[in-house]
Amino acid sequence: MKVQVMSDLLAPLLVQGRSLVFVQLTVLSALLVIVTLIWGQLDQRTLDGVPVWVKPAKFSISFLVHFATLAIIVALMSPENAELRIVAGVGWVLATVFVAEMAYLIFQAVQAQHSHFNDTTSFHSMMYSLMGVGAVVLIALPVVIAWLAKGDIAFGPATQSGIWWGAIISFVLTVIIGGYLGSNGSHFVGDQSNPELVLPFFGWSTEVGDLRPAHFLSLHALQVLPLIGLWADRTDQGITTIWVAGFIYSALTVALFIQALFGQPLIRI
Repeated sequence: MKVQVMSDLLAPLLVQGRSLVFVQLTVLSALLVIVTLIWGQLDQRTLDGVPVWVKPAKFSISFLVHFATLAIIVALMSPENAELRIVAGVGWVLATVFVAEMAYLIFQAVQAQHSHFNDTTSFHSMMYSLMGVGAVVLIALPVVIAWLAKGDIAFGPATQSGIWWGAIISFVLTVIIGGYLGSNGSHFVGDQSNPELVLPFFGWSTEVGDLRPAHFLSLHALQVLPLIGLWADRTDQGITTIWVAGFIYSALTVALFIQALFGQPLIRI
């Protein structure tokens, strides 16, 4: 059953050209994941105790998930919506921001310098501000795709709702949490005295409050709620499932945000 669901989702990507720009972005992101992970094994320099290539690798993975989601949604849309110029326009704007952000992340990694929270020079301050603008664009433009999808008969009602509310929740919560994170000057709320007290791979603090778990959840509502919607349509659970799931997901994200603001780690080790 699971194999059939994945086949149904991926098949349109192979036969329809209207999602090409999103497919290209997905492939490019996957290649960057491979390159950054391999290069990270060859270049083992660290910055504040963290390998310099961890951040580009994490962002590549995040972009991979983001663009793959959009590619699948656009590929499954009815041609009347998918072939609108605005869809291609969204793709090319996202591509421009993606290339610019990853280029700067890699540029800073090569120099073993921070890309985020770096105000050591006017150039770095400007680039950090531009990255913030780019982040808003990356999370805002999928709302356009979701707006088209929410009335598209190619999707079931729960899937339509899942795509729409996933995009809205992701945008609103990411702007709030990401905006606070950017102005906070650090991922942490409190003094992280030991850089080794973190969760493996994620790097989230197990010592003090860390804003990234809430930020992570806010970003990925666009993946979680459409999948729940797809399941609800296939099992005749109804659109109410999305409203309940959206409320629970939002409440959990806000709870993690508040927990971090009080200086409490996600998990204390």
